[in-house]
This record gives sequence, C-alpha cells and structure tokens, in this order.
Amino acid sequence: MSTDGPEQVEYFYNVRTHMVEKGRLSSWEDLMGPYATREEAERALETAQKRNDAWADEDAQWRGDED
Repeated sequence: MSTDGPEQVEYFYNVRTHMVEKGRLSSWEDLMGPYATREEAERALETAQKRNDAWADEDAQWRGDED
C-alpha cells in the first residue's frame, strides 16, 4: 500500500529504560504508546497517572463513595 505523504513517525515511552524511542525499538512489554510527538511520550507516566486518578474518581462516584 503506498501513500502520498511522508511516513508518520510514532514515539514510545520505554518503562524499563525510562527513555523515549522514535519508532518501536523494544518489546511491547516495555512500551507505552504510540504517541504523536516526543513530548507526549515524555509525559506518558504523568498522563497515565491522571487517567488512572480520573477512572478511580469515576468508580468512586458510581459506587456512591464519598471523599
């Protein structure tokens, strides 16, 4: 399959090395992503924590828990 535009670059955050990888260079077991930019990949852990916190809040609301 050919495309007319440039190939899309994806970035991954490696949770073992704590480094951003341009393209998938490591095992999927060690990677978070893909992300569109290096900056997004650098914030992978922060983004995941925010999502986890939001889901925990939603779960608590669904259960009727009060803070």
